[in-house]
Amino acid sequence: MAENRFLTADWRHLLALNYEIDSAVLAEHVPPGTELDFDDGRCYVSLVAFRFERTRVLGIPIPFHTTFPEVNLRFYVRREADDGTRRGVVFLRELVNRRAVALAANWAYNENYRVVPIRADLSLDGGEIAEGGTARFEWRAHGRSHHVAARRSGPWRRLDPSSHEAFIAEHYFGYGVARDGRTIEYRVAHPSWRHADVGDVEIDVGWAEMYGRQFAAAFRTPPYSAFVLDGSPVTVFRPTKLQRPDARMERLPAKAEPLSRTILPDSPVGTAARTPPLPFD
Repeated sequence: MAENRFLTADWRHLLALNYEIDSAVLAEHVPPGTELDFDDGRCYVSLVAFRFERTRVLGIPIPFHTTFPEVNLRFYVRREADDGTRRGVVFLRELVNRRAVALAANWAYNENYRVVPIRADLSLDGGEIAEGGTARFEWRAHGRSHHVAARRSGPWRRLDPSSHEAFIAEHYFGYGVARDGRTIEYRVAHPSWRHADVGDVEIDVGWAEMYGRQFAAAFRTPPYSAFVLDGSPVTVFRPTKLQRPDARMERLPAKAEPLSRTILPDSPVGTAARTPPLPFD
């Protein structure tokens, strides 16, 4: 079945903070039909902050919604398919400051988007994070400010396919759980990115308030790794459902039940069932 594009955009100026985590903490969030993906025996959860640019949904730019920052918390899974191993990510929480983006993603992918005040301060040179320049992402939730920041401290380098950085950056599928409990799979297409080392890492996040006490233990120590990625144009394809055994994959219906919660700043978006949600309010 031919794939249909849902979203195209540039994902730029990515800051990845990667923490080793006890796999048992993630067990209830693993979509059926997938399994946790490990890098050299380690299980990771990543806080990734970046900027959307030139965003289009179904080929249409939404006014005032083409350029905006996102901060997400993700972990890594894999699935054995007929064409081989598919490696992907599961999003535990995604933060944006654009209501229409959250609505579209929660409707089409049953994601865990929240709308909060958020901004990106980037030191750019030639459209890239300058060497010695900083990437800082700040948002407000639970009555306080949170931020992550780092200074690019080295040259851009191509990803070694066998490296830890490639493990974090090169998962080309997304997974979640549909409203009927079946697993959603969608492909994300982009060229391989470049990465650079960082220094002067700043992390001021209320982990327990933002993501729950069960995750807070993983963040008590500095991240296992931190780096920036340059990013590129990206295509996110429409999702399909993984059917029950011996059944075909089915493209999600064009319409889904309406979201029942009004979107307000610093409030959750959508109430339909998905992978167990993290606390926010």
